[in-house]
Amino acid sequence: MILVCGEALVDLFLAQPEGAGIPARIVAGGSPFNVAIGLARLGQPSAFLGGLSKDHFGRYLSELLSREGVSLDHIHRSSRLTTISVVSTDAFGSPAYSFHGEGAADRMLESKDLPANLPDSVSALTFGSYTLCVEPVGTAYLALAQREKGKRVISLDPNVRPSIVGDMLAWRTRFDAFLACATIVKASAEDIEIAYGSGTRIGDIARSWLAAGPALVVVTLGEQGAVAFFQGGEVSVSGRKVVVADTVGAGDTFHAALLARLATSGFLEMSRIATVPRNIIVDALGYAIAASSITCSRVGADLPRAVDVSHVLSGVA
Repeated sequence: MILVCGEALVDLFLAQPEGAGIPARIVAGGSPFNVAIGLARLGQPSAFLGGLSKDHFGRYLSELLSREGVSLDHIHRSSRLTTISVVSTDAFGSPAYSFHGEGAADRMLESKDLPANLPDSVSALTFGSYTLCVEPVGTAYLALAQREKGKRVISLDPNVRPSIVGDMLAWRTRFDAFLACATIVKASAEDIEIAYGSGTRIGDIARSWLAAGPALVVVTLGEQGAVAFFQGGEVSVSGRKVVVADTVGAGDTFHAALLARLATSGFLEMSRIATVPRNIIVDALGYAIAASSITCSRVGADLPRAVDVSHVLSGVA
């Protein structure tokens, strides 16, 4: 089982204004929330560890996780409100986010709320997005990552949100602390540019991350595909042509699919992750790219099921 740590929230998608009003729709969201569901839809047992509100939205999120087969054994229920993320997309389907969640349930998880011990069934943990750095949840998750380092695979997705992070120097300090615990790092080229500045060489950053301890670093490149860095070298896989509805949830889909494929191949284990052969990495990248291309063809973070990905890989329409 993969234990996904982070935020669950609701996304408020805005349409073009109509007179004095702005049409909108609310859907479940949050990068880790999406990853947990993505794993379950791909046939990989998953559980969610995070703060969920007792309000209407929190109950809705909890019900969705349960319906998708995600274990709720490690959630922490709170009387605090649910974070609302306002989402707008540009002409290319790329989303922009603004978060309304100061003091909300997902951010206020504390170290005392963490499980004292994790069951043996948990083979891997994931951390990511803004709950890496906002407090007190960032400190709580870092303590958990440090406690479990070396015992279980730890996958890290920075998914940088500058509107929340603010001080990028402080963010890099916190990210480096998580990096020291990580076994896998999945990031986007956009994450690297935001965190380290325009013109930063992706390969240089990825190799520096690899030197810090992870066994595998994967960087997604949008329509160009993805590139992986590991002790045996580097490998890239091209992207897939797709009619893009929007890119919401594409990175979360890639992360879930990458982990699911590695788990299926038997390499998502501490005893084997450092020896993943090139062909398995190529296969996992191809699978994750196929999965994320499906999400890009759909409106919102509607992550695919295993059968959907199989159809894409086999060329079935």
